[in-house]
Amino acid sequence: MNIYISNDAARWFAEEMDAESGDAIRFFARYGGSSPLHEGFSLGIMKELPDEVAVEFIEDGVRYYIETRDLWYFDGHDLHVGVNDELGELHYEYVKPE
Repeated sequence: MNIYISNDAARWFAEEMDAESGDAIRFFARYGGSSPLHEGFSLGIMKELPDEVAVEFIEDGVRYYIETRDLWYFDGHDLHVGVNDELGELHYEYVKPE
């Protein structure tokens, strides 16, 4: 699996989470909500130093990553992170690689 962060999403992280070079942003499974992959779970994000990185994407010195313990949530899908222009919020797509 891979993580893909659009340029708009990288700007969103810089503006909304004050992400800058040297920071790490974790994507993780959180209990509550729903997603196209799992009812009762949704995707969480937080600025946090990594422990056991399973997959990462580095853009402008910011490390976006998923821990090994959260791989189950993605069920073999790549994570594409963009921005919904109308809402100004992050948008996630889960894409099964061919």
